[in-house]
Amino acid sequence: MDRAHEPLGPVLSRPARRAAKKAKTPPDLELEAGARAHFEDPVYYSDTYDWRDEDVVYYRDVALKRGRVLEHGIGNGRVALPMARAGVHVTGLDHTPAMLDHLRELLKQEPPAVRRRIELHQGDVRTTRLGKRFPLVICPFNAALHLYTRVDVEQWLARVREHLEPGGELVFDISMPVPGDLARDPNVPYRIPPFEHPTAGRVSYREHFDYDRVRQVLFVSMYFEPAPRKTKTKAKTKQITETFMTPLAQRQFYPQEMEALLHYNGFDVKELYGDFERGPLVQTSDVMVWHVTPRARGAKR
Repeated sequence: MDRAHEPLGPVLSRPARRAAKKAKTPPDLELEAGARAHFEDPVYYSDTYDWRDEDVVYYRDVALKRGRVLEHGIGNGRVALPMARAGVHVTGLDHTPAMLDHLRELLKQEPPAVRRRIELHQGDVRTTRLGKRFPLVICPFNAALHLYTRVDVEQWLARVREHLEPGGELVFDISMPVPGDLARDPNVPYRIPPFEHPTAGRVSYREHFDYDRVRQVLFVSMYFEPAPRKTKTKAKTKQITETFMTPLAQRQFYPQEMEALLHYNGFDVKELYGDFERGPLVQTSDVMVWHVTPRARGAKR
């Protein structure tokens, strides 16, 4: 059983977290698991988010105007590969070896010109210094929601500033907090019909939502249970025999909160959209797309 399919324990509910604290478990361990586990099965990740293309087109078009880009959270290249195919030179940074390894395998199937346009680095976006500057830094698809504290955000923005050329731009998107999700009872699961998991076989799926209002972190526990196949034909994937759980932890940033974090860390918001068609941010928006630039040092706030 690989790490992605390792049983990880019970739902990350508030009572469980209180018990962990009594056991003197470092509180950052659940955040560490929530930041990494979802990305340790790249094949499932690709299969799950293959339908997303609006953000891919958006970032590709933004990057084409700049020519070179540093992507924070490059993962296994869902956004980077289309950019490179279009002629953009992409330097990618990610903290998950499994995703980077999968991208390297995918690159073997690409023409040499595309392979030459992608450079990969493993590291933490808060601390990694590449010693290069770029006209554009992007952080797509909620990667910034794994910055759980003010200090995390400040460190990230400091690295972004170091990596931007004069006149450069940071573009990132994060989800808008959804009150209904934050108010869910963590003991009541959300279920979908059984499906064929690309690496675990046929599974039943349920997820539990538990929102920590103090830390503003939404914990999602995703459970995969063995489910009988409809036919007895030989399956391409190995069938799991026991339930496993994948945790996901995402910080919830509200629009005014993010604007303040950017402002007090020396960034000006140039554009803010509520979708990938450059529509305004409105009550019904489920995404925030930020275009920001570093303020000149010493400039009036």
